Amino acid sequence: MTGNPPAARLTRAELLREIGLSPLWQLRPQLTVAVTRQVTPARPPAESISEEREDPARRPPSAPVAAPTASRPEAIARMGWDELRQSVAGCSACALCQGRKQAVLGVGDTSADWLFIGEGPGAEEDARGEPFVGPAGKLLDAMLAAIDLRRGEDVYIANAVKCRPPNNRTPEVAEISACAPYLKRQIALLQPRLIVLLGRAAAHAVLGNAGPLGALRGKPFEYPASECNERRIPVVVTYHPAYLLRTLPDKAKAWEDLCRARALMRMAKASTAAIPVAPPGPLAP
Repeated sequence: MTGNPPAARLTRAELLREIGLSPLWQLRPQLTVAVTRQVTPARPPAESISEEREDPARRPPSAPVAAPTASRPEAIARMGWDELRQSVAGCSACALCQGRKQAVLGVGDTSADWLFIGEGPGAEEDARGEPFVGPAGKLLDAMLAAIDLRRGEDVYIANAVKCRPPNNRTPEVAEISACAPYLKRQIALLQPRLIVLLGRAAAHAVLGNAGPLGALRGKPFEYPASECNERRIPVVVTYHPAYLLRTLPDKAKAWEDLCRARALMRMAKASTAAIPVAPPGPLAP
């Protein structure tokens, strides 16, 4: 008996091709992924952190603390005449400084018994730096001469405001308030026996808003005593010379006010002369 020769033994690859499972699936080599590990530095001990924060040598330098400064009225209240002139010359406390040529503090005898206070500088006063130098000033000089006074001799002349108001208008309340510390200091330095207020702005500056000028004339007023003023000072209210130039009939009323002022001055001087002066005591052995 003859048969077929035994079939050759097929390999696995050949067998797979015979049954239609080619091409062969092969296992790919695995990729090696390198993972980088982030290393966190070790935290210093709590004690060292606390010491670093509290180390004074590492703190930024602190800003110096400014010493408290005195207010403007307090500073003016300590000024002498020279400091007062310098302060007024450079003052910018209100808008009047913007239109002035120069500020006008006052003029006259700084140990005077008589103090005359007007409203504010006019054009000529602003140019020359002296109060009452125009037509109103000439009338004031005549008024002084009528009661035996002269500018610069036992007389000091000042204004409620030290800078010229625009178009010579009446000073406003805020402007009078800004200059009030200067006027107050002038009165304290002068220590006059009598104050004569020329016009409503001057009356407002010294007496406050006391009403119309006509209602103030003839009434007794006093500038109060204080730490800066040794005694109460009699005050007389009358018309401003510029007003009298426009209203001639009221010159008679102004003359009445001047006569009253002269009488008050005589009384003030007499009362001072009547104060007895104690004789000197015996010398110590």
